[in-house]
Amino acid sequence: MTSGPFAAFIDDPLGEVIARADGRYDIVFRRRIKKPLEKVWAALTVPERIADWFGIVELELRVGGRYHISWEGEAYTVEGEIIELDPPRRLAHTWPDGSPTPAICRYELEPDGDGCRLLFTNEGIPAAYLESVAGWHVFFEALPGAADGIRTKWTMDHEREVLERYRHLLPKKE
Repeated sequence: MTSGPFAAFIDDPLGEVIARADGRYDIVFRRRIKKPLEKVWAALTVPERIADWFGIVELELRVGGRYHISWEGEAYTVEGEIIELDPPRRLAHTWPDGSPTPAICRYELEPDGDGCRLLFTNEGIPAAYLESVAGWHVFFEALPGAADGIRTKWTMDHEREVLERYRHLLPKKE
């Protein structure tokens, strides 16, 4: 029987956007991935596999370790710190957003038959960054392929299309 954060697992193609009392937001994705947990863990932690679904990464895979992500052809980069690591079940890192308290990205895996379940939370996002829900959605579409070493090219056009599916979940811009 499934318990804990996976108890409410749903196989909804959309993520959730949850308002917090502090004015920030959490983005939550729950996915069942038909790949062994170990392969999905590798796609989350091995730089060559991360490049298949997310971006080019330099990574010190240890608590307190640093990471640097960049995207081909994009001037945007992100640097942060690994804050939780429990292989092959949990990884969490900071996600700098320009605020004094960076957001946290947390990936939790649980075996499930011939595959696994992924619970992803991007915690404490300022409203100005909420459209990133579409980016995470696009990245998680590519994650199962990355578990098998298949690279999926991210496109801004696809992310914009996906963002329209999330508009009803986002706060109105003032």
